[in-house]
Order: sequence, then C-alpha cells, then structure tokens
Amino acid sequence: MRYEAIDAALFRDNRARLGALLAPNSLAVVNANDIMPTNADGVMGFKQNADLFYLSGVDQPEAALLLYPDHPDPKQREILLVKETSETMRVWDGPMLTKEEARAVSGIQNVQWLSAFDGTLRGLMLRAENVYLNLNEHARSASAVPTRDDRFVRDCQERFPLHTYRRLAPLLARCRMVKSAAEVEQIRKACAITDAGFRRVLGALRPGMGEWEVEAEFAHEFLRRRAVGFAYPPIIAAGASGCILHYNQNHGTCKEGELLLLDVGACWAHYCADLTRTIPVSGRFTPRQRAVYEAVLRVQRQARALLRPGVVLKDHENEVKRIMDTALVDVGLITAEAVKNQSEDDPPRRKYFMHGTSHHLGLDVHDVAVPDRPLEPGMVLTVEPGIYIRDENLGIRLEQNVLITDSGNEDLTAAIPIDPDEIEALMAQGR
Repeated sequence: MRYEAIDAALFRDNRARLGALLAPNSLAVVNANDIMPTNADGVMGFKQNADLFYLSGVDQPEAALLLYPDHPDPKQREILLVKETSETMRVWDGPMLTKEEARAVSGIQNVQWLSAFDGTLRGLMLRAENVYLNLNEHARSASAVPTRDDRFVRDCQERFPLHTYRRLAPLLARCRMVKSAAEVEQIRKACAITDAGFRRVLGALRPGMGEWEVEAEFAHEFLRRRAVGFAYPPIIAAGASGCILHYNQNHGTCKEGELLLLDVGACWAHYCADLTRTIPVSGRFTPRQRAVYEAVLRVQRQARALLRPGVVLKDHENEVKRIMDTALVDVGLITAEAVKNQSEDDPPRRKYFMHGTSHHLGLDVHDVAVPDRPLEPGMVLTVEPGIYIRDENLGIRLEQNVLITDSGNEDLTAAIPIDPDEIEALMAQGR
C-alpha cells in the first residue's frame, strides 16, 4: 500500500467498541464497496466502505466482515472473508491480500475466501437471534445507486425472514464519532500533508495561472508525500467562483486583483483533512479584501473557541450566526437595525453566509454523526465560516480542523498559515 500500515490494534479496538453495543446473541455484517463502472470497460477508482475499513483495515473490493461477539466458539466471533485470487488475476490486476496478510492487517484470525460466504453466513444465522445490517444512513446521502450492502440487505431478509433485524449504522456512527489516539494521528498526517500542499501553492501562484494548474500543485505535493490523494474533489475557485459553495470545475483563470478560494484536503490512510484558505492572486490583499478577510477570521477564531465538551452543534451554529451578524455589520453588508428586526426565517445574513459552520471529520470528510449528541473529547470537527459577496465577486471562507479535548479543543491545522500578513509574506518569498 502507498501509506504506512496502521497497527491492527486500532481495528481490534474498533471491533470491541462496536461489539459492546450489540444486543446479546447478535450477528453484524459489513460488506466492501463495489468498483463502479464508467463507460465501455472502464471503472472508477476504488473507494472502500469506511465502515469496513474502520473495523478491519481491509482496503480492497469483494470482502465482507461477520461479527458475532458472544458466539460460544471464539473462532466464530470474528470472520473476515476476502477474494481468492488466481495467477491470471495477479498478472492482470496485481496481488490481493492472502489469508496471512489479511490476518496481519486486521488482527482477525479466522480469514476465509469470499466463496465461503453463503455457507458461513447460514451457519451463523441459524444460531443468531438478532442481525445487524449496514446501510449508508448519512443525512446528506442522496445516491440512487444500490451498494453491495443495499443488495445484501434485500437478499438476507428474503433468505432469513424470521430474524429480528436491526440497524448497524447508528451504532457505527456512535463509535466513529469519537476518535482514538491512533485515528487522530492519521488525521494529523493528513493535515500536515495538506499544509505542505498549501505552502507549495503560496509559492507557485501567479496571475494568469489556470485553476487546474493550482490543483496540479496540490496533487503533486500530496502524492509525493504518499497521500491516497484528495480527500474530496478540490475547490480551486478564483474570483466570482469563490461565491459558488460546491464549485469544483477548476477550469477558470486566476486574475490579477482577485482572490482564490482553496477548499482542499489530503487523504492519508483513508483519514481526511478539510482545509479552506482564501489568498490574493497578486500576492497582496486590497483594503476591501483584507477587511472582509479579517472579519471572517475573527468569526472563525471565535467559533473555534466555543467548541468544547458538552456543546451541541445546533446550539453552536446559532451562536456563530450571532457572531457573523456582527461581522457583517462591521464590513457594511447589513445594518445593526436589520439585525435587530430580523426574522430567523429569512435573516439578512443568509445573503452572505448561507451554510453551516462545523461538521465531523474522519474517515469521511463529512463524517458520520449522531444528531444532537454533545461534543466529547476525541471528536474532530471543522470550523468554516465564510462571507460571500456576489455583487463584488468576492468569496472568503476559512476552515480549520479541531480536536475536542478535555479542556476545550486543539487546532490540528494551527501550523497552516492563515494570518493575512503571514500569507502575504510567504507569497512574496516565492516571487
């Protein structure tokens, strides 16, 4: 693999955390993701089911995990099934995990070929009373494409209709929300690689560069440092495109006097960084750009300071909205009178700040979460306020990644330049 191997102890601990949440005499099943087609005989790059990776460390398709924590036979409590490869497959596609390698990666001793799945499943189902099946229940998921887990749910319920079926996703979300020290270390590495990419761009950016060329600078630095690649499609948005929240065409030109909004993160060992910076294409902010930038930075720092154990994110969002109202008044976009008389159904801030401030971060950039669960030490979140002034072709967003600690939070992206003076100084060095 490209990235450094993760100690299998992480995955053993993750399975133990999940097993403690299952009802007695229960079986849980998690499948790998499919390789999705493009056109003709083409396929997309493989992206593992984050839940399967979280529980096993296996990073290949056609794999499945069966967990039965209180099975009377210890050998049947954890079973990992991987695809058996042939000499022909090795010639064309390269090696897949052997049983011995799968044991080393996952810490699971009972490793079988995937061809044994149906028989193994039947033996466990005949004993189990409860069956936990996994689906993508992320609130933002809107995919119409059925996954391997989707197909398995239908098949399993048809074959074994009399079992009690339960949802695995809420339990996995409870586990994944709180990162272990080993997981935080992977996120730190992703942040460090993102830092290197951003500094490279600060030295390389010139008026006239294509957004795609800036993307290439990030890609070069990420890949040379052994990242899996981008944690999500990067947003390289010059000028007016910085006001488009999910812009990722990256086909524009970086023009003198404009700002360049960069929403980019590296993926290291499946763990994500999620950074946003906004920098001047010419190397120096105009007075208006700096005024808005400093307003966003003040909101960002105040919002981050509020994240601590016990806070509920919806309450945090409401507080950030009040902070943003003050910032928008300061830069002359709304009036204090408008804030005083505003309706929460249509507040004046929504014209300039229309998205949330924080989300969980981990194996997915918008990581799984349990709604309204108070923050706890070990959770990792983003903090990303922005001000978007379409009439001025001016969009500024600043995003940090923070770890909730016993006493408050730690900024995992603190080393990445964000102060406008430091950004200008670093850009001047590269010119």
